[in-house]
Amino acid sequence: MTCRHWRWRVATTQREIDDAARIRWDVFGGELGLMNERTTPSRREVTCFDTLDTTVHVLVYADAEPVATLRLLFPNPEVAASQGGTVGFDLEPEVDLSGVLQPGMVLAEPSRLCVLESWRHTQAATWLQAAMYAESRRRGVTHWIASANLETDSREDALLSWRVAANKGLLSPRWRVDVPDPRQAPAHSRSPFYTPEERARAEQGRLDGLRLPRAPALFARRLGARFIAEPLYDTYFHWFTLPLIIALDEIPTDTLACFHALENGVSLAV
Repeated sequence: MTCRHWRWRVATTQREIDDAARIRWDVFGGELGLMNERTTPSRREVTCFDTLDTTVHVLVYADAEPVATLRLLFPNPEVAASQGGTVGFDLEPEVDLSGVLQPGMVLAEPSRLCVLESWRHTQAATWLQAAMYAESRRRGVTHWIASANLETDSREDALLSWRVAANKGLLSPRWRVDVPDPRQAPAHSRSPFYTPEERARAEQGRLDGLRLPRAPALFARRLGARFIAEPLYDTYFHWFTLPLIIALDEIPTDTLACFHALENGVSLAV
């Protein structure tokens, strides 16, 4: 797929915020089937966090077409007070972040990272990461707290992903937080991630070579993410996620070089 011009911007108009909500629906509702059209007839994925003045929506455009988006949440005292938390992030009711916060840290929570399916094998994802980095740096962010989709509603497979991440040395040596027991997870999975053969290998302790789901693998490889908790069951999308932290000062140099190349108009191979 060719493209004459890539650009990113922070949404400032209702039309741009609507573009972000439509992309999110196309990915979560249309492609992944995680949302019900009867309960979301507008085909837009929207939550109460989207309208806060501490929320930033980032969009990537290929020419004039919006093709990718993400949401950055910044600390919100009103939400924190309502939740009984510390920073007021979407993740915080399920993950106690008080043990993560340290003097000098400035946190943001990236979420709803979406690239339209037909644009996955282009520069869109790299532009989205570069935009997230640039806007976060502009706002003084030092760390991202997020949770990566494990592509399954199976507790067994989610825990196996955690073991695979540990085997790859991807658990944070510094931070660890607790998550609630996933009592609302289905007893019988509708979307397993691992094959029976892969589970059998894991039972024998043969974790080398086992797959890590796409999102946590991408966060770890491209952004230096480290995982800080066992899998968390997301009751909104009904899937498991893996909480993580990313120190912006520790993002790999080759990734930063890619971001710099985009800023300077260099086309990257995809």
